[in-house]
Amino acid sequence: MHGSASPLSASVSSWLLVLLCVVSGAYCLRRVRGRGGWGGAAAGEAVMGFGMALMAVPLGGGGAWRPAVLGVVFCAAALHALWLLRGGAHHAHHLVGSLTMVYMAAAAGSGHGHGAGLPPLTGALLLYYAGYVVLGGTRLITAGGPAPAPAAHAAPTELIRACRLAMGLGMLAMLLSM
Repeated sequence: MHGSASPLSASVSSWLLVLLCVVSGAYCLRRVRGRGGWGGAAAGEAVMGFGMALMAVPLGGGGAWRPAVLGVVFCAAALHALWLLRGGAHHAHHLVGSLTMVYMAAAAGSGHGHGAGLPPLTGALLLYYAGYVVLGGTRLITAGGPAPAPAAHAAPTELIRACRLAMGLGMLAMLLSM
C-alpha cells in the first residue's frame, strides 16, 4: 500500500488489511467445506479473500512475482464468476471484484507505484465499492430482529453479509491506496 502516511502506520494498516482479508477468506472457506463443494459463491469469496490478503502484504521491493501470479489467479476467479452468472445476475459482483483485482494486479505490476491505475476506471471502481459498502452496511444494520434458526450447515445471514462487507471495505482501501 502506498500513501503519505509514515512507513510504520502504512505497514500497520497493510497488516490489518491482510488480517481482515485472511479472516474473511477463512470464513468463506469454512462455508465451502460445510456445503461440500467448490461450485458456489462461497468458493469465489474464499479465493477473493485470500488473494486480497496476499496482495495487501507489504513486501517492499521484493514481490515482483506477485502481479503476474495474482493476475492469473484472478483471471481464473473471473471465469468462475462468469460461470456463476448462469444462476442469475446477483453474481455479477463476483465478476466485478475479480476483474478489479486483475486491474489492481496489473497496475501494481506496471512499476509506477502510487497513481498507477487509470484515474477514470479507478474512480468508477471507488464509486462502485463505496456504494457497495454503504448498501451492505445498511442491509446489515436493518437485518436486526429475530431471525429463523439456520439449517444444519447454513451460516447466519448477518455473518455472511458482514464477511462480504469486510471484503468490500478491503477492496475500497486497496483502491484508495492506488
